[in-house]
Amino acid sequence: MSTVNSSPPRDASAPTPGRRAESEAIYAAFSAGVVGAIYGLVVGVFAPDLQLAGEADSFAVWAACGAAVIAAIASTTEYWRARNRPGQEWRQSLPSWKYIVNTISVVIVHTALAFVAVYALYRVLAMGFIGLPIVTFWAVVLMAVTLGLTAWFVFLSVSSMTTQRMSSLLLAFIAIGTLTAMVTTPDPKWWTIHFSHLGTFEDDLSSWVFNGTLIAAGLLVTTFAVYIANDMRALAAEGVLENPRGPRIVPTLFVVMGIMLACVGIFPVDVNLALHNLSASGMAAMFLVLLIGGPNLLRGMPRTYFVASWAFLASMVVSVILFIPAIGFFSLTAFEIIVFALIFGWIAVFIRFLGVAGRHD
Repeated sequence: MSTVNSSPPRDASAPTPGRRAESEAIYAAFSAGVVGAIYGLVVGVFAPDLQLAGEADSFAVWAACGAAVIAAIASTTEYWRARNRPGQEWRQSLPSWKYIVNTISVVIVHTALAFVAVYALYRVLAMGFIGLPIVTFWAVVLMAVTLGLTAWFVFLSVSSMTTQRMSSLLLAFIAIGTLTAMVTTPDPKWWTIHFSHLGTFEDDLSSWVFNGTLIAAGLLVTTFAVYIANDMRALAAEGVLENPRGPRIVPTLFVVMGIMLACVGIFPVDVNLALHNLSASGMAAMFLVLLIGGPNLLRGMPRTYFVASWAFLASMVVSVILFIPAIGFFSLTAFEIIVFALIFGWIAVFIRFLGVAGRHD
């Protein structure tokens, strides 16, 4: 007896944005472009000859703020509307509080990602156009293009959100946020201390970016867990996943991991060392539980997934051994970055295999 038709749609079969969504995204981009042109005119008139980047009051900051506002409006509007789109109907059955939390986290991440991505882009451009002032004409053009593209990308991103798309969003957000914090930090020797040192510079943009990235990413992981739960329930209903407790336990572990990740940013190392370390250790512990408990909780997943998981676990063990003082091959910064990369690398692998579990093509 098959229950495929009665189960929620799985990520692997979720549709890409349809013609209507693509058309609406273009109209949203046009509208945002017009707003961007007006915004650029105001910036150009009242703040003439801005530098492209490198100053607290630079064109990069103004553009990033404008992109963040557009991203917030576009993601809020479309994520709310998209619950009626094909493949997204299951979100209508979520409890109101959970749906609101999910919407808030998706909006925050898209807003923060737009700010960081635009700011980082203009910082890179400034390296190629050193000392270039932005006159009013170029302020209008650049702002129109920046806000228009932001609306387009964000609209399409949230119009048909899937587990795999959310995992890609999470990885991109983490990578861009941390790299931006690294290149903008006031201490070029931060890496000689530890990774969390990036979040210790009070009132500096780099620390706001670093800590904000961790907090927003933690919120996204909690939303991510809702999508994982939906996919795992469908797989359990199809008989692919054999442990009925898996669809409850695995998403719960992801929620705890997300809360711990957010707390790492909420409690920087210079604010509360004990809570910071506890949060970081808790996130690593959830990762280990997911790896070690995988053969039981995720019984039915492809064999290659478990081979990959054991490889991640072995890498974690080797990293710990190389970090201990008796060996001291890794510095604290290197160890933190490696563990961070292992956790999010495993998440990407897990989601990819979750999307193809039960398929024989």
